[in-house]
Amino acid sequence: MSVHEHLHRSSGFRLSSLRRNRTATASESAVSAGTGTGTVRAYALASLRLLTGFVFLWAFLDKTFGLGYATGSGRGWVDGGSPTKGFLGSVAVGPMESTFRSWAGEPWADWLFMLGLLGIGLALVLGVALRLAAVAGAVMMALMWVAEWPPAKHLSDGSLSMSTNPFADYHLVYAIALIVLAAAAAGDTLGAGRVWARLPIVRDHGWLR
Repeated sequence: MSVHEHLHRSSGFRLSSLRRNRTATASESAVSAGTGTGTVRAYALASLRLLTGFVFLWAFLDKTFGLGYATGSGRGWVDGGSPTKGFLGSVAVGPMESTFRSWAGEPWADWLFMLGLLGIGLALVLGVALRLAAVAGAVMMALMWVAEWPPAKHLSDGSLSMSTNPFADYHLVYAIALIVLAAAAAGDTLGAGRVWARLPIVRDHGWLR
């Protein structure tokens, strides 16, 4: 009888220990999986941030130095060319057509546009001031969306607008991407976001984050 009770107690101990071990292992696996998913998400957002930042920086460099892609060689900003004259001067549709045409080539428009490209690009690549970059970038993309005016089927002269979608185009995609990156604090991974957030002025003014 005593031997049976001893075996029963020993067996119960082993079973309960096994259950605890299994529970602990399951919990550890869940934590590990969650951490792994979080890491993948963080690196995915960081990659999106870096690529988006390079889009803005490349546009700035090409328009400044005339690298021969969107801006021909010798027609860069440093050569006396205007970064806004070509695009705004060719606006041929939408409610702000005449306004954009009047802005084309104006020095203040050139400076605002180029500083916007540079500032947004650097902020994204470095992973700092993403909230400011998101606001500035969203405004810039919204204005460019209005300039191209995707809802229109025809231009002012009656020709086809060649719009591929009446609403969702790449300008809106970039704007949403910027907002997502700022909301997710995507500068903390592969960027200086954490260092930036510890600066006294940034701690005191959250909108600089």
